[in-house]
Amino acid sequence: MSRTIALLTDFGVTDSYVGVMKGVMRRINPTAGFIDITHLIEPQNVRAAALTLMGAVPYFPAGTVFLVVVDPGVGTARQPIAVETPDYMFVGPDNGVLSYVLQSMDVRRTVTLSNAEFQLPVVSQTFHGRDIFAPAAAHLSAGVTLPSLGEAISVLQTFPAPRLVVDDDVIEGEVIYIDHFGNVVTSIGQCRWVESDRLCLEPRFGSQKAVSFMAGQVTVQLGDAPVQGVARTYGAVEPGQVLALIGSGGFLELAVNQGSGAEKLDARIGDRIELRMQDAAISD
Repeated sequence: MSRTIALLTDFGVTDSYVGVMKGVMRRINPTAGFIDITHLIEPQNVRAAALTLMGAVPYFPAGTVFLVVVDPGVGTARQPIAVETPDYMFVGPDNGVLSYVLQSMDVRRTVTLSNAEFQLPVVSQTFHGRDIFAPAAAHLSAGVTLPSLGEAISVLQTFPAPRLVVDDDVIEGEVIYIDHFGNVVTSIGQCRWVESDRLCLEPRFGSQKAVSFMAGQVTVQLGDAPVQGVARTYGAVEPGQVLALIGSGGFLELAVNQGSGAEKLDARIGDRIELRMQDAAISD
C-alpha cells in the first residue's frame, strides 16, 4: 500500500520547486498521494517550521511520510536524515526542524540518507529537496525500509524548548509564532477547558507542573498591553478589540477580533509574555 506524503517547505508557491519535487516522487512511486501542509514558512525559519510541523502531525493518518524541507544549511555538513516512529516517517535535514515533533514520540530508528541508490543520479549543492529528500520520501512511501536508505545514527540536532516557567502566581512564556491572521501564539500551553470558566495547563515545554486556573481571574501581559481574562471565542469582544484565548492548537494566543494582534500589539517572535493570577485563581 502506498503511503501519503505530506510536504512542508519554505519554497513558496511562485517558483517550480514544489512541483518539481512532486514530479520526482511520482516518477519513483506513481501511486503516491500528496498533502501540502504549507509552503509559506518564512524563508530559512527552521524554528517556525518545527512548530508548524508539531501542530500538524497529530491530525494525519498513521503511515504518513512527512517531507520537511526548510534547509538554510543545504550543501553544508548538516546531514540529510529519515526518522521512523510507530505511526509516521519523517524526511528532512538534521537542523532541528524535527526536534519538537519527535520529543513526544517513540523514535524507533534514524538514518542518514547516504545510500546513492535512493537519490537522483546527479545531486546538486543547492536543491537537496529535489535530489535527496524527495526520492527518499517517495521510496519510503512505496515500501522501501528505512535502513535501506543509509547508516543508523542516534543523536539529532535539537532546538532548546521555548520559555515556559510556572510559578505560584505567574506563568511566563514567550511568543513562538505569528500566523497569517496576525494571531500571536505563545509557548503557554497546552491548555484545555475543563469547566465553563476554568482552564487546565499541561505544559508542552519547560516545567512539567500542571495547573488549573479561573479564566476570568488572570491578566495576560505582553509589553505594555494587559488583557483581562481568557476568552473562548474571537467574538467575545467587539471587532478591533484585543483578547486572549486558547487557539486550536491548545496554546494561549493574543488576537484582535477581525484584525491583527501582532500589528496592534507590535509583537515579535521571542517577546516575553506573562499570565498573572488574581485572588488565588491558580491551583494544582
